Amino acid sequence: MTPSTLKTEDAGPKTVSRSVQVGAPIAEIFAMIVDPHRHPEIDGSGTVRDIEVKGPDRLTEGDKFTVGMTQYGLPYKITSTATAVQENRVVEWQHPLGHRWRWELAEVSPATTKVTETFDYSTAKLPFVIELLGLQKKNAEGIESTLASLASRYDLHAS
Repeated sequence: MTPSTLKTEDAGPKTVSRSVQVGAPIAEIFAMIVDPHRHPEIDGSGTVRDIEVKGPDRLTEGDKFTVGMTQYGLPYKITSTATAVQENRVVEWQHPLGHRWRWELAEVSPATTKVTETFDYSTAKLPFVIELLGLQKKNAEGIESTLASLASRYDLHAS
């Protein structure tokens, strides 16, 4: 993926946000993101493990879902809560420590979607720990890898 196709978005303080155009209809991208069972399929960071996901096949606000994760070589499970779901527009969930992951979709054309992924730690219970550990940088790299993988999957702006 060339740097010109991946864009840094200003989502406010204590956020990391990137976007890319993907060669797929908005409904197809939304269906993947709103289904937590498909999250291992789209994760480019290497943190979401491909094990059984517990939760609904389609998130609505307030739904809880559990996924297997790995950080620093340590496997664990995390249960998040869907905080915003708007058909073909937004899917957002909150981690138990308060930070949020948000996906926003915008139709560029019937076959192209702008996909924005945001790590928002403005709501985190301990934002200084995120900064101390450099997780905003690590999450930026994960977002970039995820979006590059998503774009490559649909052969738009793939390297």
